[in-house]
Amino acid sequence: MSATKETLGFQTEVKQLLHLMIHSLYSNKEIFLRELVSNASDACDKLRFEALNNAGLFGDDSDLKIRIAFDKEARTLTISDNGIGLTRDEAVEHLGTIAKSGTREFFSALTGDQAKDAHLIGQFGVGFYSSYIVADKVTVVSRRAGVEANQAVKWESAGEGEFSVEMVEKAGRGTDVILHLRDGEDDFLNSWKLKQIVRKYSDHITLPIVMKGEKWDEEKKEQVATEEDETINQASALWARPKSEITDEQYKEFYKHVAHDFEEPLSYVHAKVEGKQEYTQLLYIPQRAPFDMWDRNARHGIKLYVRRVFIMDDAEQLMPLYMRFVRGIVDSNNLPLNVSREILQESRDIETIRGGCVKKVLSMLEGLADTEEAAEKEKFAKFWTEFGRVFKEGIGEDFANKERIAKLLRFASTHNDTPDETVSLADYVSRMKEGQEKIYYVTAETFTAAKNSPHLEIFRKKGIEVLLLSDRVDEWVTGHLTEFEGKQLQSVAKGGLDLGKLEDEAEKKEAEQAADEYKELLEKIKASLGEKIKEVRVTHRLTDSPSCIVADEHDMGGNLARILKAAGQKAPEMKPILEINPKHPAVQRLKYEETRFDDWANLLLEQATLAEGGTLDDPAGFVKRINELMMALSGK
Repeated sequence: MSATKETLGFQTEVKQLLHLMIHSLYSNKEIFLRELVSNASDACDKLRFEALNNAGLFGDDSDLKIRIAFDKEARTLTISDNGIGLTRDEAVEHLGTIAKSGTREFFSALTGDQAKDAHLIGQFGVGFYSSYIVADKVTVVSRRAGVEANQAVKWESAGEGEFSVEMVEKAGRGTDVILHLRDGEDDFLNSWKLKQIVRKYSDHITLPIVMKGEKWDEEKKEQVATEEDETINQASALWARPKSEITDEQYKEFYKHVAHDFEEPLSYVHAKVEGKQEYTQLLYIPQRAPFDMWDRNARHGIKLYVRRVFIMDDAEQLMPLYMRFVRGIVDSNNLPLNVSREILQESRDIETIRGGCVKKVLSMLEGLADTEEAAEKEKFAKFWTEFGRVFKEGIGEDFANKERIAKLLRFASTHNDTPDETVSLADYVSRMKEGQEKIYYVTAETFTAAKNSPHLEIFRKKGIEVLLLSDRVDEWVTGHLTEFEGKQLQSVAKGGLDLGKLEDEAEKKEAEQAADEYKELLEKIKASLGEKIKEVRVTHRLTDSPSCIVADEHDMGGNLARILKAAGQKAPEMKPILEINPKHPAVQRLKYEETRFDDWANLLLEQATLAEGGTLDDPAGFVKRINELMMALSGK
């Protein structure tokens, strides 16, 4: 193999990105060391995992560690590990593609707000490039476990848009990241400073982080390095320590490590479960939703350890999909060390652990939702804003915890008339009118459409609260949640409206009389509209609008049909029911209309369809009809 050297271009707008990071995102320069130590820790974890099936990867070096060294003369800082290492292709792929998760999305998401942008950096997996905050050149020398010494790769870049790659020799496996420090960054050539940073940000790393010890030299009047290694972190798994020994700060720093996030978590829970299944869980809820929350192919999950040995990232089997925002670790004492993703899918032990994790997260959320403390309530409100739509999926996914999930759901309603989803089902029930037996809701594509739906007219008149559902997932929720605390959930746009005890006798009598009086007109409209509708009837719902359309009791609602259509699925053909308001002048006029009866009848159906958020089969015909009727009314 010839030691050829190539110079290749970074696969992104690198100058822009690095300049942005160096000058605006990282107000705290120390962050780079945490990122590099975390990367080194991950490399060692990956080696341990691969070595479960191939013990030969360890060779004669099974003592995994991370080393930090500095050279004052050369002004270099080196972070080394004896983990899995990189091949040439991996070096090009991982180090030569910044923001591999999507460059375009990355740049489009940048806001200019330091705090938010720093969060984005964490999301997009560019922690390695934080090196350029303190370094004007970075050299990476890496040898993949299991390959020959002359198959190591040297990657080097000044962060100016290019990097070089060449094959070199390296005695042992693993990776050395060598930072050539900028002028003015001498702080990072100080043993005491480096130890302080490691203890602050990386104390929880389960591997020993070592530096050469130091002793005072009388002649030189300074600290000089010795040959003795000194472990500078606790090197014990944070989750394995007693809770009383762990500070809030340590929990938060561990979250940043495990989630590769730059913000503190919203909330966390740490518990040890004993019994038939023994495991420890340390679970976090982030402050913000990750950028790939809605990517169906993205892996979401938590880290799985077995007896403190890292097994895999993103173990989605440990957390249901509706909790895909949860980050953290599970450490089991019972699972075999050679467990794979395939085994996880079929393991009963995993089902038990998963059930325990779900219950812990639900308890944590209930604690935030039910507390009297304003700060904790604010946390739940923030959680709902970020993850509410995802969490709602649990109603259909998790039958065992359906009731607990239902209590945590939040909706917009006519009580506030704002898009903010703050109303729980328990709040709604507590405000129900005397004699009210159902929880009423309306679904629409937007909040404005839901708020202004003609179906709400009678409810507003009587002061009955209605839930305003405008998330697509809400159709899924109402399809699976049929009752709450014995109260049936009822769509105001489906079936015949029965207000039960809320309807007085006089109103019932009036409605019956109107149905008799307008019987002939109803039949005439039905004949005019033909196959477009299922039936025509006098409404109980409308007070101001001339007409509305409703779905039959067991038919699919119009909004759900539109959602399916938008998703490219075929919705079953459902004919709506047209309800007319006999008190409206347009309907009263229709009773005596002869010449343009068909146009008026079609108009009643078309405007009812539009008011519900539907689309017309023949919009041009609708416009033409409107124009002709306007001309006729003006006498021209």
